[in-house]
Amino acid sequence: MKLASQRAGRDGALLVVSRDLATAVNAAGIAPTLQSALDDWERASPRLQALYDDLNAGRAAGAFALDLGTLAAPLPRAYQYLDGAAYPSHIQRNRQARGESVPDDFFQKPLMYQGISHGFMGWNDDVRLPSEDDGIDFEAEIAAITGDVPLGVDARRACEHIRLFVLLNDVSLRAIIPGELKRTFGFLVGKPASSLGPIAVTPDELGELWQGGLVSGTMKCWVRGEELGSIETGIDVAFHYGDLIAHVAQTRAFEAGTLVGLGTVSNEDESVGVGCLGERRALETIDPDLVPQIRRYGAHRALRPLGQQRFRRDRAARRAAGLVPPRAGAGQRPSFFFVRVPRAGCCVAVLPAPACGPAVAEASSEACRPLPPRPVDDGVRAPRRRPLPP
Repeated sequence: MKLASQRAGRDGALLVVSRDLATAVNAAGIAPTLQSALDDWERASPRLQALYDDLNAGRAAGAFALDLGTLAAPLPRAYQYLDGAAYPSHIQRNRQARGESVPDDFFQKPLMYQGISHGFMGWNDDVRLPSEDDGIDFEAEIAAITGDVPLGVDARRACEHIRLFVLLNDVSLRAIIPGELKRTFGFLVGKPASSLGPIAVTPDELGELWQGGLVSGTMKCWVRGEELGSIETGIDVAFHYGDLIAHVAQTRAFEAGTLVGLGTVSNEDESVGVGCLGERRALETIDPDLVPQIRRYGAHRALRPLGQQRFRRDRAARRAAGLVPPRAGAGQRPSFFFVRVPRAGCCVAVLPAPACGPAVAEASSEACRPLPPRPVDDGVRAPRRRPLPP
């Protein structure tokens, strides 16, 4: 099913959204907010599913035409926000450009941090920050929203506690982050509030795109109408959602309403582009022949996953190994599509299951500043491509 939060107070008002995104119905009779539903998921989920079925069948009382502009982030305030760096190529490129290497144990345990968990912006909210000099950047991610997670859960069982998925724009301040990391106490000022897509979807809504602890699909990223990335989200990743959840759950239980991200989507194949400006600048530093793509205040960023339109050349082998979903059959609807919103040229991303139609995941307008130039170190060598675990 597809859920959203209409703008109301701090936590929004829970809506159930139709499969075709055309209509919605207030779910206050079941749960007033998404957090309330997550707190009582075993009771609320079947009732929300029944309301979703009625809405799609045209039987839901009180249904109304959905206006995406009225939607806030599905979960404006979360109990916890945990983000990882599960895509090795993203970390390798950024660190290589700074003359650094990845941690020796990068492939043994996830690299994670805990970020700000309140104030998630809506999909079309402007990102308001004090200065372009801070190096404003976006990061394209898909976040899982969990229910209660017990202390000590293992990676295999951890995925059972995922309730929803939503697109995430992890806002990062590139001019601040390096200095914070050098102090060896982690991110703080360099990671302000982020934004979420307008619609959250349950794992079953994704169909075969959700398997093996990963969400497959092609993430499209634009800035000011220019495509920066067309990245497959289900490959070239060292850890899946269950691995990250289990890693943190070694010493803590999770409250329902925890967000978990795998980090900026990235592929080893550089030709597919990037999911953030920082990685683009890293590639330009490694290869000075790349044309710089600089962004300033007023630039608009949009993300949309497109489903099965572009995968790596070894897709057939990965499919045979059960690592990617099968191709859509003749006449089948594409897994993802987008809707143009007449607001400063923003795009709405949509995240559906192949046989169930679309579900909006995220798009956002964002102000991005020019990243400061970095000196080119001709002596830096590309890190050796390490095989990813199955």
